[in-house]
Amino acid sequence: MAKVACIGECMVELKQAEGGLYSRGFGGDTLNTAVYLARLGTAVDYITALGDDPLSDEMIAGWSAEGVGTGRVARLPGKLPGLYLIETDEKGERRFFHWRESSAARSLLDLPDTNELLESLGSYDLVYLSAITLSIYSESGRARLLAALASAQRRGACVAFDTNFRARGWPDLDVARRVFREAFDIASMTLASTEDLLPLYPGENAETLMARISSPETVLKLAEPASIVRSGGVSQPLQAEPVSGAVVDTTAAGDSFAAAYIAARLAGAGPIEAARAGHRLAGVVVCHPGAIIPRIAMPDNAAFGPASSHKVSP
Repeated sequence: MAKVACIGECMVELKQAEGGLYSRGFGGDTLNTAVYLARLGTAVDYITALGDDPLSDEMIAGWSAEGVGTGRVARLPGKLPGLYLIETDEKGERRFFHWRESSAARSLLDLPDTNELLESLGSYDLVYLSAITLSIYSESGRARLLAALASAQRRGACVAFDTNFRARGWPDLDVARRVFREAFDIASMTLASTEDLLPLYPGENAETLMARISSPETVLKLAEPASIVRSGGVSQPLQAEPVSGAVVDTTAAGDSFAAAYIAARLAGAGPIEAARAGHRLAGVVVCHPGAIIPRIAMPDNAAFGPASSHKVSP
């Protein structure tokens, strides 16, 4: 069976409830993707750092219950996970507020075991990370991670980069643009959206945004329910199926798209069919509040295909 590593940060999630109250959960873009990958039958490890507090204990227990591997989660005494709050408007669009400056995950690339951790990336069939992953590390930490990803790709791993962009995570846009270029050059597969890229490249159209991405396999999700899929030098537009229910929360739409796309590709589907699977799962997720929908709401896994030993070409 193909094995995936997801690198990033999970935080305490507070989301709106009735009467001005908030309910507590856990979430983070790459963790959301890891959970959906596990639910789709993919073997996946989550790579991050947590504290030694009860909330971190709950996270580990919850990930294990979802089938996400936790053997590469570093536990740092005295540290805590970060926290974020979600507000959604009447259309289900969300805003995030973060408290993560001293979170445990930020120290992941500065630990005694960091070299061993980075060396292990080459043992996976696919390594997935996002722009948010890259934004939480120091400049030297990012350089170490990108070098390790390039090495893993040379050893046969596929590197998948998601352009999930939060401006507050970056010191300035020029730094973000440079890191994006470096990630595009390393990634075998880029999962992008105009929502992420237009703040970095204002006024550009889909064609010019695609031209900026050097990855051989690229999906660009558009503002409308559609995407452009490029593989083998050929780009093809793809219309998403209509969402069957009311959109209540767009949190994790992109994260679930990434999971279904990757699971389908690892199962042997081509990029177009994998993008259809991504749109399909995202269309279900946006009809539920929060990042992780109830298990009972998950579509039949047969729609996506269980992950096999198929390797996506790096």
